[in-house]
Amino acid sequence: MIPTVTLLQKFSQFLKILFPILVTQIALSLMTFFDTNMSGHASAEDLAGVAIGSSLWVPIQAGLSGILVAVTPIVSQLIGSNQRKQISFNVVQALLLSVVVSIVILIVGGLLLNPILDLMSLEPYVREVAHGFIVCLSTGIVPLFAYTVLRSYIDALGQTRFSMMITLCALPINVVINYLLIFGKFGFPKLGGIGAGVASAITYWCVFLIAVLVIHLAEPFRQDQMFKKWHSPSLQKWGEILKLGIPMGFAIFFEVAIFAGVTLFMSNYDTMTIAAHQAAQNFAATLYMIPLSICTALTILVGYEVGAKRLKDARQYTKLGLGLALALSLCTAVILLAFRQSVSALYSSDPVLIDLIAHFMIYAAFYQISDAIATPVQGALRGYKDVNPAFFLTFISYWIIGLPVGYIVANYTDFGAFGYWIGLSIGLAVGAITLLSRLLWVQRQAIRDTNFASK
Repeated sequence: MIPTVTLLQKFSQFLKILFPILVTQIALSLMTFFDTNMSGHASAEDLAGVAIGSSLWVPIQAGLSGILVAVTPIVSQLIGSNQRKQISFNVVQALLLSVVVSIVILIVGGLLLNPILDLMSLEPYVREVAHGFIVCLSTGIVPLFAYTVLRSYIDALGQTRFSMMITLCALPINVVINYLLIFGKFGFPKLGGIGAGVASAITYWCVFLIAVLVIHLAEPFRQDQMFKKWHSPSLQKWGEILKLGIPMGFAIFFEVAIFAGVTLFMSNYDTMTIAAHQAAQNFAATLYMIPLSICTALTILVGYEVGAKRLKDARQYTKLGLGLALALSLCTAVILLAFRQSVSALYSSDPVLIDLIAHFMIYAAFYQISDAIATPVQGALRGYKDVNPAFFLTFISYWIIGLPVGYIVANYTDFGAFGYWIGLSIGLAVGAITLLSRLLWVQRQAIRDTNFASK
């Protein structure tokens, strides 16, 4: 990353950072897409089982990864303030913390998985697939969280193309193993949806090992000598990372978990409805990679400019990111509405299920617009290291407003299962408005603080 002067230079640097992040996020999302899509072609029950398993795992994974992603604003501000020598220590401490977090999750998950599944009214085979999917996937938790730290470090240096290449290397591994294990090809056991969990775990290990190799051998990472010096665990540094990361993680958790919560409520409906909801949500999650990528790019660039005390530049990057996110979300919403039947056919060959998925796609198209504001705004706030208010605002918007409204509409109107998606749209809209208001206040406060310090 370099300082920029004109808007054209900023836009060029923004795209240079953004494009590899977008490809990386899409590739990561495609792993889940192929898990869901290929399981759906095994059977509707396998799709429903993977849907339940993903709904339990994804919020936890996203929230805990959000804690570790605190490495991004930490490193980007160190770069902006010319304190590169401190990067290695911060990243290694985050890696050690990621291992501790992984062990805790494995222990807690082992104790709670069966009781949670027992509370749900699932068909026996659907429950078996959900349980097996999570258990198999859990063998890749340690490398997944460690890679989250390494990718955050790589991205914070502005070297997002490396993250892109690492992830693109892993995607075909995931697809091939899915094919072999879900359908039992070339002598491999036919595991159905459970095979998707095995494929994900193997992919996580591959991604982590590739990232370690890249950081050890490639420039500009070699100068940080990340793995050449051992740093003892520092509880003080862990505390600093957690102080920044926990609000970030919970904000992400509340946003992701509301979708998982809706899916769990869907367990009260028939298997076809669960499968259709999951398919529509899976495709919407793929489109969500656009604002999510812009969010990450804004964290990097805003953090870099704030670290260098260039607040005007930080505001300009924020405007560029929000404008681009909104424009792209409008385009994808129109495309989704126009081609929802064709998109739905990607998930199943059953005409009834295709029509049901297409109906869910209508609602998915609308809440993208709110996502295009709320998600990039959170990225900008993280660049300022302003994370606590976002945690409370997302909780209120999604869980106090969005989910209850969805429950009421779903259970007390004729919308049925679609009512939950209406509630999601309302919650996301409230979140977008409140988070944007917070960002404007933070920007004004940062200017006042800088002016006061200069006097």
